[in-house]
Amino acid sequence: MRLYGKRIIALVDDEFEDLELWYPIYRVREEGATVHLAGPEKGKKYIGKYGVPAESELSFDELSAADYDGILVPGGWAPDKLRRYKQVLEVVRELHEAKKPIGQICHAGWVLISAGILKGVTVTSTPGIRDDMENAGAIWKDEAVVVDGHIISARRPPDLPEYGKAFVDAVAGQS
Repeated sequence: MRLYGKRIIALVDDEFEDLELWYPIYRVREEGATVHLAGPEKGKKYIGKYGVPAESELSFDELSAADYDGILVPGGWAPDKLRRYKQVLEVVRELHEAKKPIGQICHAGWVLISAGILKGVTVTSTPGIRDDMENAGAIWKDEAVVVDGHIISARRPPDLPEYGKAFVDAVAGQS
């Protein structure tokens, strides 16, 4: 229960990668954290790439980075939608400025790119967006998980065990 009392945002929109959303959520909940799913609309059911639903508890407009200890950004095709919301980018930037853990996996790097926070940061992602990550100024590595300060990144579903542990460790290590 290392994360008891911690609060985490998990972003959601249609076509999220089912495992990349739910596995990290369950992992931080197992450690005692409260996770709030936030989507474009409060109370809407979003459907993952493989049909698993996720209902948002909050809208992006209701988010305040000051109320949370970290954020999880899933992969799939949802990140291409998520990065278009000004509120999402603002929350990511505020969490970044506060050095709170930001977890991103697979295509989730697109959200961090659009937030403009990757210059000089060492990360990984699905190899399919390597060029995007590097063009945003990131240093890209082909590794299961890369931790650079408070930014925790992973490539794809087979990397979820290492990613979940690294994100939990980052949140637990906050003062």
